[in-house]
Amino acid sequence: MPDHRPAESRGTSDPADQAGRSSSAAGDEGAREARIETQDWRATLRDKGYRLTPQRELILAAVDELGHATPDEVLAKVQATASTVNASTVYRTLEVLEELGLVRHAHLSDRAPTYHSVRGHEHFHLVCRGCHAVTSVDAAEAAPFVAVLEAKGFVPDLGHLTVFGRCADCEGAPE
Repeated sequence: MPDHRPAESRGTSDPADQAGRSSSAAGDEGAREARIETQDWRATLRDKGYRLTPQRELILAAVDELGHATPDEVLAKVQATASTVNASTVYRTLEVLEELGLVRHAHLSDRAPTYHSVRGHEHFHLVCRGCHAVTSVDAAEAAPFVAVLEAKGFVPDLGHLTVFGRCADCEGAPE
């Protein structure tokens, strides 16, 4: 069973985080967390009347592994394992997974929307118009901005927010 969580959630981060635990204990805990999380998204699918098909599982795993990916990038990743999965299956599945709250999309370019898993931290995106680098920023960093919007009676959806501009490297570079 593939692990659908970001690397930092799998217990594979800094070994210093594992201090005081044996590698066996850390592995057991990581496996337990993976089972719980897998049960969570399986339960989400079942509760809404959907089955966990092999295609849905592959597509969710691809989104998790790729981080931010267009449907075509997800399709290429899935087809590396299951060549019979087609583009319409990927598009339909991404729509279902988004309706269920398992993935989100953002517009990081003028191309197709980019999907990412909701299992990591809530974040918004900074996209450099110069080098096209995408930086994920924790939603908590937007707290002052969110407070201004909420004072106006508006509740923002930060997971869908993309801010375009120029990164520090490109800002200093001649055009």
